[in-house]
Amino acid sequence: MLSRAPLDIPRLIAERRPGYSLAAPFYRAREIFDLDLEVIFGRHWIFAGVEAELPEPGDYTRLDIGHLSIVIVRGDDGAVRAFHNVCRHRGARLVTQEAGCVGKLVCPYHQWTYELTGELIHASHMGEDFDPSCHGLKPVHLRSIGGLIFVCMAAEAPADIDDLAAVLEPRLAPFDLRNAKVAKQVDLVEEGNWKLTMENNRECYHCAGNHPELGQSFNKYAVGFVPDADDHAGQAEAAAYEAQVTAQVADWEARGFPSVAVEHLSGRATGFRTERIVLDGAGESQTLDTKAACRKLLGGLTDAKLGGLHLWTQPNSWHHFMGDHAVTFCAIPLDPEHTLVRTRWLVHKDAVEGVDYDLDRLTEVWNATNAQDAALVELAQQGVRSPAYEPGPYSPLTEGLVDQFATWYVERLRAHLG
Repeated sequence: MLSRAPLDIPRLIAERRPGYSLAAPFYRAREIFDLDLEVIFGRHWIFAGVEAELPEPGDYTRLDIGHLSIVIVRGDDGAVRAFHNVCRHRGARLVTQEAGCVGKLVCPYHQWTYELTGELIHASHMGEDFDPSCHGLKPVHLRSIGGLIFVCMAAEAPADIDDLAAVLEPRLAPFDLRNAKVAKQVDLVEEGNWKLTMENNRECYHCAGNHPELGQSFNKYAVGFVPDADDHAGQAEAAAYEAQVTAQVADWEARGFPSVAVEHLSGRATGFRTERIVLDGAGESQTLDTKAACRKLLGGLTDAKLGGLHLWTQPNSWHHFMGDHAVTFCAIPLDPEHTLVRTRWLVHKDAVEGVDYDLDRLTEVWNATNAQDAALVELAQQGVRSPAYEPGPYSPLTEGLVDQFATWYVERLRAHLG
């Protein structure tokens, strides 16, 4: 019987060539997937959801990443907290449903009962010497930034989440996402490694050939397209677009909407990038006609033409915030070759379906785009299984963010392995 030598992960990391895709084992090997869960998802800030999912005290959601499970719950005091989804008695899962509303957190096994703050308040038949105060739920670090929930399961969470908060809070404040509502959530399982999902998201090189719906609101010059030197018409078109962007961004900034790009995608634990991008057409929203899909704008906004505020966070999320609605995306690894992509559409809390917005119109662009992306990720996964696969070069014009993602990923593994 043949035996396979252990995977030499430090060597694979050392051999990673900047500007090129990763070696095949990073997309396929169980050993690296397990390392990803431990290091990338176990020790960094992970996008977990939105406060709008938890409008009332007792509302909770469960998030599973590999063998790790956490419960995120809004307390009676209005605060949102996260705990390991593990009873302090004999370790049973406390919460089995993906979401719900409870008065207390009660273990289904022996009914140990916890306050929404994690305090143990009931454990029968434990004797006089038992001290409930020593058996509260184990907390998980949680930060809500503009209504976006980030969690970190490490004992000591990276402190540079403060930099993300400092940049993002003023940008998200006009949308008042904490008081928005989730109009729709769609879960899609992509047949590919989570890094292929993220790499696909980090570039729009593929958009012109694959995303006709999204292309209605995205200008090709906004995603790295550069006309050839002898394409004079294209050069003029690109210059005109650049002038439009310069004027529009200056106008947004003058009106108090931070818009210029802020990029810290690598070289730190908490990588992110944000920028407000001019949308094509009517310039209002990522819809087929580029006009607002929801008549009631987010927060107290009165102008729908605010472009698209984009946010990318390492390792697992991307977001688009527009005047009328927001779309958030969360990638959750399931196994080495499957990834859950969770998409949520947010609208004003008082917006009424059928009156202020049509749900199909609100969601049709990203439902189509997600399905197209899933097909592309599956193709990529099929390709990296082949012995003919070898890391290929990223486009220096349109795939810089993919390279930043791969660089950040390798940096974090290297920091862990030494």
